[in-house]
Amino acid sequence: MLFLTVSLAVNAQDKTVKAVLEMGRTDNRTMEHADYIARNIGGRLVGTHMLHHAEDWVVQQFRSWGLEVTVQEAVEIGVGFDRGPWSGRMLSEDGMVLHFGTPAYTAGTRGPQKGRVLLEPKNQREFDRVKGALKGAWVLIETGPTSGLALDASAKADSTRAAQLAEGNKEVQVPMYRQMVDAGVLGFIRPAKLPMQVLYNRAMCFNLTMDTLPTACDILLDEHQFALIRQKVVDRQDFQLEFDIRNHFFPGPMKYHNILAVIKGTKYPDEYVLMGSHLDAYDIATGSTDDGQGVCVTMEAARLLAAAGAKPKRSIMFCIWTAEEYGLLGSKYFVLNKTVPWDKISNYFNRDGGPLAASSITVPPAMYDDFVEACKPLADYNPEIPFTVMKQEEARPRPTSAGGSDHAYFAMNGVPAISFRESDVFGYDFNYRDIWHTEDDLYDKLIPVYLEHSAVVQAVTAYGIANLGHLLSREGLYKE
Repeated sequence: MLFLTVSLAVNAQDKTVKAVLEMGRTDNRTMEHADYIARNIGGRLVGTHMLHHAEDWVVQQFRSWGLEVTVQEAVEIGVGFDRGPWSGRMLSEDGMVLHFGTPAYTAGTRGPQKGRVLLEPKNQREFDRVKGALKGAWVLIETGPTSGLALDASAKADSTRAAQLAEGNKEVQVPMYRQMVDAGVLGFIRPAKLPMQVLYNRAMCFNLTMDTLPTACDILLDEHQFALIRQKVVDRQDFQLEFDIRNHFFPGPMKYHNILAVIKGTKYPDEYVLMGSHLDAYDIATGSTDDGQGVCVTMEAARLLAAAGAKPKRSIMFCIWTAEEYGLLGSKYFVLNKTVPWDKISNYFNRDGGPLAASSITVPPAMYDDFVEACKPLADYNPEIPFTVMKQEEARPRPTSAGGSDHAYFAMNGVPAISFRESDVFGYDFNYRDIWHTEDDLYDKLIPVYLEHSAVVQAVTAYGIANLGHLLSREGLYKE
């Protein structure tokens, strides 16, 4: 009787895997999820209504597939921020449309605003000389390449920048920020390399109140246009710039959530295999690769397993994190609050890189045989994207600080967080650094064949690990 029971269980597992592989080829919906995330929702910044829209959609999808869903509040922010259209132009005989962006949680204009252009004053004497002309003007800030962050408007930053300017450092930001704002400038314009990174001011967005909203625009302008405009100012040419920037603030609190969907384990329901990705994204583009692609792969892995009728021995949890871009806040909350006890997590698979193919995984020797067994069905799935399991040559030190992505707090606390290696197998010449956090993070940068393949790999591997007779060994996971 025991043999018959085991045999039936094995056959059921085989049928589930075969169904996942078949649907992966014939009914793969990864790109449908990606299309909705990118084209129907778009940028999903913490503080915005679009992130709420995205949360609601993810919850609805998981529930429609029959998964158990928990919505875990992880972040609260006092003031909300939504971005509307933005446009700008140079008003002159050789006028042009301006290519620019504004960091999140910075001021917009009250309708179109046009004004003269001045170079930043380098010291108090220069400020005093041009003070009367600053009202209603745009000020060019001659920095080096920006990181896309907002201007630091603190008094401490003013004094630091003034000292740096005195030493001849040309990459510092504007001194006397507050004095210029008080003098009535319309805003500040800094040069930005292309493709443009446009991020946020983290301290501002979490500490802001409706009584302390920024008033001067913070504009990152195409560096080539910036150079042309600067030369016009130096040459004392007659022109103006006009901007219409619809950045909107509204009172909170705005609350954001981790979305945790579970296929419950039949034998070890309180033990888990986790996979996850983050839903929040910068709003200069649509957040398609960072991390829309990770979300759509995670969701499709869940759908494939649910549609195949998966009944794993231990639970599989699909984690859609919030506020990764704001300091890994969603995954940090999950880990530090021990939503799942650390010793009950077999592994956490994170996906937050380019839209490439999950093509291999490297694991400690103590895990090797288990991963080989779990990944065996992938051996012949797609010969053009062969999948391999490799042994880690030596244990790595356990991380002592958070960074990189949502795996960090798991790893810091000794929880296995081994993820797949992702490859550009067919040579699309994909360069993630040209897209990461930039205006080019768009749907057309996704590579469907890689994402659809990765969803199948994640589903099969997680299912195999969940069906082991034991949790993965942590021997040799980290150097002690």
